[in-house]
Amino acid sequence: MDLSPDAALVVIDVQQGFDDAAFWGRRDNPDAERNIGALVDAWRRTGRPVVVVQHASRTSPPLHAGTPGYDLKPVVADVEPALHVTKSVNSAFYGEPDLHAWLTGAGIRQLVLCGIQTNMCVETTARMAGNLGYDVLLPIDAAHTFDLAGPDGAVLSAEDLTRATATSLHGGGFARVVRAAEVVAAA
Repeated sequence: MDLSPDAALVVIDVQQGFDDAAFWGRRDNPDAERNIGALVDAWRRTGRPVVVVQHASRTSPPLHAGTPGYDLKPVVADVEPALHVTKSVNSAFYGEPDLHAWLTGAGIRQLVLCGIQTNMCVETTARMAGNLGYDVLLPIDAAHTFDLAGPDGAVLSAEDLTRATATSLHGGGFARVVRAAEVVAAA
């Protein structure tokens, strides 16, 4: 795997509110936080930049700013990010401060994305990053999501949604879908 010496790790919405199973439902990938932690440790060890993204929801009570659910999970709570982005929509590129402007100013062209939810904010950020010309790596096992009901009431499992995200991003050329251990080994 080709990992740039200045590749930015973008940690998306790893917040306490996603532990509210009564609100979100069943999740996949119980190892997501451990794998996110391994990526964060690798970035700290190598001095590469870490971007922390935090969702200040207008609609999901567990993620409202000022509530305990808005707080970062322990695996990233003590990270000293090169940039901290706050957003209220799915894409980290529509937050404050401007992620794209910061990356461009820093000359960063490669992103490693991880976080919550795989098929929502992680996928949306990956699609935008790919469209903006970044080389995007998505360690799929450093993200998780929840079962989700469609318009007809049919529920897709979190595992199926993750598989669909991986297929769409990889097959569509938005990102290279990899495993966290591969990225850590390349760091």
